[in-house]
Amino acid sequence: MEPMKNALWFLLGITGGFVAAHLVNKDPRGHEVLAEVDARISEFTERIGDAYRAQEAKIEGLVADAKDAASHVVDAAQKAASAAADDVADAAAEAVEASKDAAAKLTD
Repeated sequence: MEPMKNALWFLLGITGGFVAAHLVNKDPRGHEVLAEVDARISEFTERIGDAYRAQEAKIEGLVADAKDAASHVVDAAQKAASAAADDVADAAAEAVEASKDAAAKLTD
């Protein structure tokens, strides 16, 4: 029952506000007041929109910087892993050669 009562009061408030604004708008002074209120609301929404777009651009810049940094880290890790694999392959080849040399000395 309470939610219905709250909804009724809410709707009555909206209706009352609409009627009051309509009556105020008929008077030239009231029309000026409503025009000023509308201008202030428009200015406020423009400022909020500008702030939102500025923040969005800032975040996009941070994300781009993070992607670039991550890309550089991945590239460096790949180069380091490739160099380590090459070093292991070289060491294995040297070990095979050393084993062949040792085996050749034993058979001589």
